[in-house]
Amino acid sequence: MRSRRIVSVSLGSSSRDHRARVAFMGEEFDISRVGTDGKLDAAIERVRGLDGNVDAIGLGGIDVYLYAGRHRYALRDGLRLLEAAEKTPVVDGSGLKNTLERKAVLFMQDELAIDLRGRRVLMVSALDRFGMAQALVDAGADVLFGDFIFALDKDIPVRDLHEFERMAEKYLPDACKLPFQFFYPTGKKQEKPPEPKYPQYYEQAEIIAGDFHFMRQFMPERLDEKIVLTNTVTQNDVAELATRGVATLITTTPDIAGRSFGTNVLEAALLALLGKAWNDVTPSDYERLLRELRLKPRVVQLRP
Repeated sequence: MRSRRIVSVSLGSSSRDHRARVAFMGEEFDISRVGTDGKLDAAIERVRGLDGNVDAIGLGGIDVYLYAGRHRYALRDGLRLLEAAEKTPVVDGSGLKNTLERKAVLFMQDELAIDLRGRRVLMVSALDRFGMAQALVDAGADVLFGDFIFALDKDIPVRDLHEFERMAEKYLPDACKLPFQFFYPTGKKQEKPPEPKYPQYYEQAEIIAGDFHFMRQFMPERLDEKIVLTNTVTQNDVAELATRGVATLITTTPDIAGRSFGTNVLEAALLALLGKAWNDVTPSDYERLLRELRLKPRVVQLRP
């Protein structure tokens, strides 16, 4: 039986490359992640080389679209990558995030018995995980949206969802035209030790949520007893969080061969199962597959 081949082309560091074989709904998948060390042109060429030769391509270390409320913003560099393939479907994980990451918040409440009402949450980046942010707000959490603080270096702590959406409308059209590396760590920058910045927002939070690289680049030395809700982590990342005192790690994607792959990888696999064009897939399509596959977040207790 032929394996379906899924490749994630990432702007992240090649040191995080990984490959695994997994079965979904009786079909075998060969899943791999290939980093290009922050080189956008190399990533574009890799996508072009894979076009027509794999079942689906995921884009890692970059987003094509950011969301705030009903508004969708396209990143210039993300579109260049998306348009590099003409035959093979390409996804950035944003379509699945809205479904999968909302379910992760429900999972925390229903299966881990974490009462989110009034809990202080630092959402380091909500624009690339608006579904997660909205679900946390709906659960009654006290959410601080850190996008402007950490991405644009503006010490503007926003705690109201509607205010966040209003500010996104103001800043995002221009910010999306900038090179992606301007506000997100790519390539070797992902391997640098964290450089603490605005540590008070980490210290005040009980739960730190959002993209792992985004939260890691500015995290303080100690994160004692915090809960971390994030996406892709390697074994080294898990060990680092443990040394910083994190109590519980929850990843929105499940453990696949000892690691949580990015949302873009899982979305690419689901897209291959659906056999649809990305634009034709609906949230109910993803919800149905997630139910059938019984995929659950990964939970790692780092403290007794």
